[in-house]
Amino acid sequence: MIVDCAIYRDGRRTEGPRDLSDALGAARAAGGFVWIGLHAPSPEEFDLVSQEFGLHPLAVEDALKAHQRPKLEVYDDSLFVVLKPVVYEPRSDAVSTGEVMVFLGDSFAVTVRHGEGAPLKAVRARLEREPKLLAKGPTAVLYAVADAAVDHYVEVAAELLTDLEELEADVFSPSGGSRHAASRIYTFKRQILEFRRATGPLAMPVARLAGTGGGMSVPFVNDAARPFFRDVGDHLTRVNESVEGLDRLVSDILSAHLAQMSVRQNDDMRKISAWAAMAAVPTMIAGIYGMNFDHMPELHWAWSYPAVIGIMAALEVLLYRTFKSRGWL
Repeated sequence: MIVDCAIYRDGRRTEGPRDLSDALGAARAAGGFVWIGLHAPSPEEFDLVSQEFGLHPLAVEDALKAHQRPKLEVYDDSLFVVLKPVVYEPRSDAVSTGEVMVFLGDSFAVTVRHGEGAPLKAVRARLEREPKLLAKGPTAVLYAVADAAVDHYVEVAAELLTDLEELEADVFSPSGGSRHAASRIYTFKRQILEFRRATGPLAMPVARLAGTGGGMSVPFVNDAARPFFRDVGDHLTRVNESVEGLDRLVSDILSAHLAQMSVRQNDDMRKISAWAAMAAVPTMIAGIYGMNFDHMPELHWAWSYPAVIGIMAALEVLLYRTFKSRGWL
C-alpha cells in the first residue's frame, strides 16, 4: 500500500501528484523530486510504481520478496539500496529485523518497507523540518533513512549491553547462575548474530556512498551529501565494534559458564567419592565379621562387638576429617 506520496521543490513539500502515472513528470516539471513511500506492497500495486519510474526487474523482484542482505546495486536509471532496521523488544529482550528498500533516481525516491519496525513517517517529518537538507534532492531521502536506521542500531547495542551485564551477573553469582543460564546465553548469542547480519554487510554500501569505499563513484548521489554519509559510516563503525565486543563477551561468558559447570561436576564427584569411601570401610569390616567361620580374631571375646563398632567409628571420623581438610566435603 502507498503510505505517502509528495513532490518536493527547493526543500519544501508541495501538493502531491493527482495520479501516480503523472508523479515523475510533475516532479520534473516543478524542478524537484517525488518521494513515494510504500509498506509491503502487493505485486499489482508495485507494478504501477515500477512502470512509472522504470525500475529494474531484478530490483523490483528483491523489493517484493524481501529477505535481502544490506546491499547497494547500481542500475542504468536508478540506485537500489537495502537496509535492515533492527527493533529491540523490551518485553522479551529480543531483537528482530525489518527491511527498507530505497530506489533512487535523478528526480524520484521510492521507499519500500517490510515488517512492523522502523516506520518512515518520522524520517519524512524530520526531513520536512530541514529544508536545507531536503533541498539536496533524492539523496537526502537515502541519507535520512540510513541515518535513522544506524542511529537506532546504537540504541539497540546499548540495550543489548545492559542485557549482557544482567546475564553476566547471573552467571557469576555465588549460586553459579540459574538452571537455564546456558539456554539464555545461546539465545543471546543468536540475537547478536541477527544484529550482526543487519550491521556488518552495510559497511561497504555506506563506504561507497561516502566516497571512501574505492572504485567508481555512485550515481544519483549528490556530491555535497557525501560528508553526511561519512558521518553515518562513523556511527556504523562504532556499532560494528560494539557488536564485535558483545559477541566476544558472550562467548567468554559461555566458556566461563561451561568451566563453572565442569568444576561443579568435579566437586560433586569428589563429594560422592568421599561418601562412598566412608561407606565402604564399615561395609568391608561388617562383611568380614559376618562370615560364618569359627576361627576368627576376637570371635569369642566378650568385648569384640563394641571394639569393632569403635574401630568403625574411629575410621569414619578419620576419613571425614581427611576429606574435609582437602575440601572434598
